[in-house]
Amino acid sequence: MSLSANFTPVASAIGGAMIGAAAVALMAAFGRIAGVSGIASRLLPPHADDGFAGRLAFVLGIAAAPLVAWIASGAMPVPRIEASIPVLAIAGLLVGFGSTWGSGCTSGHGVCGLSRLSPRSLVATLAFMATGMATVFVVRHLG
Repeated sequence: MSLSANFTPVASAIGGAMIGAAAVALMAAFGRIAGVSGIASRLLPPHADDGFAGRLAFVLGIAAAPLVAWIASGAMPVPRIEASIPVLAIAGLLVGFGSTWGSGCTSGHGVCGLSRLSPRSLVATLAFMATGMATVFVVRHLG
């Protein structure tokens, strides 16, 4: 497996600022936390309430990001995934289980929770980071 670093500090800073701005806008406009897993999960029944259109727009906005990148740069981003379909399916299930078990995902805890100085979000984010580091270590050095 070929692993390379793609160090893009300017693009990363712009992306981080956009994520932060979106989180602030959602909180200011609707008083809601920008936790993507919670927003996406409430698109399905039995959560079809008055906030459905806003949640749908939020998720469609995330899905439209490659199109926006294409318009801005003139080149469509080309994802490179070096994992098999079964590995991706297992990873997706584990992420879904983890965000349910942890009562939130990296966006809810890591972006919004930490900015609100939530101790619970700090613990969750530390757990996300430690698990991610351990996974990278195992895959790159032991796998």
